[in-house]
Amino acid sequence: MVAAPGQTNTLAVVSLVTAIIAPFGHVTGIGGLTLTIVSIVTGHMARAQIRKTGERGDGFALAGLIISYVHVALTALFLIFFFGVIIAAIAAILAAASGH
Repeated sequence: MVAAPGQTNTLAVVSLVTAIIAPFGHVTGIGGLTLTIVSIVTGHMARAQIRKTGERGDGFALAGLIISYVHVALTALFLIFFFGVIIAAIAAILAAASGH
């Protein structure tokens, strides 16, 4: 597949847009996890296509990947913290109930 000169890879744009929208997907119910996965997959696909065709948009794809991987890392840290607080609260309740 040969790209037209100066054409931006569509998957690169999709990766960037879904990466930007994904954090808001958790709040609005669109599906932040789904959008993050879409962004990561399309970002890697775009970078592979760009290497083959010479299209523009590698920066868009890379930005989408970076934003998405940071989003995944922050979500993981949030979940670890959240469940840690829950476990600590349960342990405090059980300790108080047993009289220790």
